[in-house]
Amino acid sequence: MKVAVAGGTGTLGTPLVAELARRGDEVVALSRTAPGNLPAGVAHRRVDLAGGEGLAEALAGVEVLVDAANTSPSRGDELVAITRRLLDAAAEAGVRHYVGVSILGCDRVPMPYYKAKLAQEEAIAAGRVPWSLLRASQFHDLLDWAFGAAARRRLLPTGSARLQPVDVRVVAARLAEAARAEPAGRLPDVAGPEVRTLSELAHAWRAARGRRLLPLRIPMAGRIGRPLREAALCNPAAAAGGPTFERWLADG
Repeated sequence: MKVAVAGGTGTLGTPLVAELARRGDEVVALSRTAPGNLPAGVAHRRVDLAGGEGLAEALAGVEVLVDAANTSPSRGDELVAITRRLLDAAAEAGVRHYVGVSILGCDRVPMPYYKAKLAQEEAIAAGRVPWSLLRASQFHDLLDWAFGAAARRRLLPTGSARLQPVDVRVVAARLAEAARAEPAGRLPDVAGPEVRTLSELAHAWRAARGRRLLPLRIPMAGRIGRPLREAALCNPAAAAGGPTFERWLADG
């Protein structure tokens, strides 16, 4: 089966294309910049997802398109536009299955980027290509990046927000399974093995990195803070395998 992965060289796309290739699929990674190396069985096509250049050619003969593309949180409108462009190109190319990924609980926290993810979900459901959609909790990589960014200012964000971070490889495996199955609409959520507060995760990060930082408590009140405090981004029933955040940090 020929599978294309939009954003195939990103945080999620990289392990996803490797997983699909391991399972024996013919895989095409779509991104603007070619990576330094690719797993055996993976080809790369230069595609500007924002403008659409190269997209029609890259999707020739593709049976399944997995959308692992992303934008910065400040560019949610662009994310939705990219999704609609991918959907239109997939329909024109005769792609039979579109697999999208979203954020667990994005409908419960009124943040601008989460609203964009909801709009992306609606676009996928309204598109002309049969689809599947997986909601996942925050990746360990995202927390590592966020704590690292704050640490450059010698700060450590803490608070009562409850999160359930997951190893991106677990999500990649679920998406690979979805790509090889028939379109199924909304799929069961996937999340990490345990629910932790932001403070607990921050202290684990600080211990693993050996940093001396000033705690900065993030208020958890109002329309955004309250659902975060009440675990709106978590789903214990969706707990999957993979390492905890501490184990992931220890493993490097």
